[in-house]
Amino acid sequence: MHVVHTLPELREHLAAFRRPAFVPTMGNLHEGHIALVRMARPLGDVTVASVFVNRLQFLPHEDFDSYPRTLAGDAEKLAAAGCDLLFAPAERDLYPEPQTFKVHPDPVLADILEGQFRPGFFTGVCTVVMKLFQCVQPRFAVFGEKDYQQLLVIQRMVRQFAMPIEIVPAATYRDGDGLALSSRNGYLSAEERREAVELSRVLARMAQQARAPGADLPSIEAAALATLAQRGWAPDYLALRRRSDLQTPGPGDALVALGAARLGTTRLIDNLAV
Repeated sequence: MHVVHTLPELREHLAAFRRPAFVPTMGNLHEGHIALVRMARPLGDVTVASVFVNRLQFLPHEDFDSYPRTLAGDAEKLAAAGCDLLFAPAERDLYPEPQTFKVHPDPVLADILEGQFRPGFFTGVCTVVMKLFQCVQPRFAVFGEKDYQQLLVIQRMVRQFAMPIEIVPAATYRDGDGLALSSRNGYLSAEERREAVELSRVLARMAQQARAPGADLPSIEAAALATLAQRGWAPDYLALRRRSDLQTPGPGDALVALGAARLGTTRLIDNLAV
């Protein structure tokens, strides 16, 4: 596997290929990321991953400075998974001047749920993903369904800008007890790690209850919020939304249960299709 840090190096290595398959990451890789790389490998004629901790998607009080940077270990994992090329730019390489041009996604989709509690987050995500797409020029890009709202935002951005990229969703990768893998799981104490699976369990109960004829979705959401709060969590939201666009569902709509909550100092997110 080649490791490159600058845009000229990246373009030199990609010059011979026409159908890159791309997995963008912020590093601190776990098996969920590696599953994305394995999914990408058969799609294109070269498999590219990026590692870049994007300042633009962190709020001032969030963990940008303390977010784990584990490039050497990440590179070993990617090489073992069959990745061909790792693009790991420094901030000065990806943002050589202040990034005053930004991509502002549709607020109807981006200012709810995650966007309500992390204002500006999806502008940061869209801006860096657009820039990485311009650098790599992939034919395919693989994104995990754990960040379900992010996946929808990226799909809509690609569609509205007529970008020649197929966004490939990948199922959430979970530990044996059901906890969705996340780079932030490493912040959890042993006791918090045992408790953390309760988020996926609450979402599973919400999904089961929502399938019942005549289900009262607001009551299901309120009960789920109370359950997590009683266990010592600080939930931001637990919601049942229309799967296609995360709007308030109507009769017969396919649903998704989504949640974000803080356990101690660690904020976890998850979702389950209903």
